[in-house]
Amino acid sequence: MEKKIVFSGVQPSGALTIGNYIGAIKNWVELQDEYDCYYCIVDMHAITVPQVPKDLRKNTLDVLALYLACGIDPDKSTLFVQSHVPAHAELTWVLNSISYMGQLNRMTQYKEKSKKSEENLNAALFTYPVLMASDILLYQTDLVPVGEDQKQHLELARDLAIRFNNKYSDTFKVPEPLIKEFGARIMSLQNPEAKMSKSDSDENGYILILDNKDAIRRKVKRAVTDSLGVMAYNDEQLGLKNLLTIYSIFSNEEIPQIVNRYEGQGYGKFKEDLAEVVVNGLSPIHDKFEYLIKNKDYLEKIYKDGAEKAEYQAMKTLRKVYKKIGFIAR
Repeated sequence: MEKKIVFSGVQPSGALTIGNYIGAIKNWVELQDEYDCYYCIVDMHAITVPQVPKDLRKNTLDVLALYLACGIDPDKSTLFVQSHVPAHAELTWVLNSISYMGQLNRMTQYKEKSKKSEENLNAALFTYPVLMASDILLYQTDLVPVGEDQKQHLELARDLAIRFNNKYSDTFKVPEPLIKEFGARIMSLQNPEAKMSKSDSDENGYILILDNKDAIRRKVKRAVTDSLGVMAYNDEQLGLKNLLTIYSIFSNEEIPQIVNRYEGQGYGKFKEDLAEVVVNGLSPIHDKFEYLIKNKDYLEKIYKDGAEKAEYQAMKTLRKVYKKIGFIAR
C-alpha cells in the first residue's frame, strides 16, 4: 500500500524557538515512519519581509542542520530548499489566475502584517498564501500538519484545488489538516496569551532551540506564572499551563504526574527542574547541530539530493497542470 504524503515547511527567518520544535519539528520526526514526508525550508516565503542576503543563506543552512539534528532522517523524508524547485513559483502563477482578491484580502495574517509594515506592503505579502497552496498541492499532499494559525491558509489550498479540479478535471488531491492537539501552540513565557515567537521584542518571551544552558535557565526562571501559587493545569493559570505543557513534552511524562510531584512546593522548585528538563532535552540537538554545521559538504549533498527528488514529483504535477490549462508542452 502506498504511504500517504505529508508536506510541511519552516521559514529560515532567524533562529527557531522551542515552540517551532514542539509544535512542528518534533511532530515531523514522529510522522516520517508512517508517511512519505516532504519537509521544506521555505526561503521564498521569507522574502515577503526584507532580508539580509548573507543572513538568509546562513539561516537556510542552519534550519537544514536543525531539521537533521532534531531527528529528521534524509533516508526517510525528502528535505529540500523551496527555491531549488522552480515548480513552486511556476504553479503559484497559475493558481494566482484562479485566486480571488477578496479571499486573499481576508487572510488574518495579511491583515495583521499589513498593519505592522505599511512601508513594506508588497504584493508578495498579499499573495504568499497562494505560494503556500502551491507548495502543498505540487506534491499531491494528503495531510498537512498545521497549527490553528495556519488553518486558514490550508483552507485556501483546499479551495484552489477544488476550484481547479472543477474547472479542468481532477488534477490535485484535496489536502486534509493534521492537527496535533497537545503542544500545538507553545505560548510566550512573558505573555501566555500570545504564541511564542522569535520576533517577540522581549527576548525572555522565547527559548531558542540553540540557546545556551544559562540562557535557558534564566528565561525559565523569569517566566510568568500567577499569584495563586497552586500547582494546576487549567485556563485560569495560562502561564503555568504553558510551562507544564513544555515540561510534559520534554520529559515524556503525563501532566497529572508532574502536578502531583510539585503540589504544595511553590513554583520555584518546579521552574528549576523544568529548566534542567529543557536543557537535557536540547543538549543532544546542540551537539549534533554543531557537528553538522561544520560539515557544509554533507549539508549540500542533502539539499541537492532532496531537491532532485522533490523536483521529480513536482514536475509530474506541473506538467499535468500546464497541459490542462492549454500550454504547449516544452
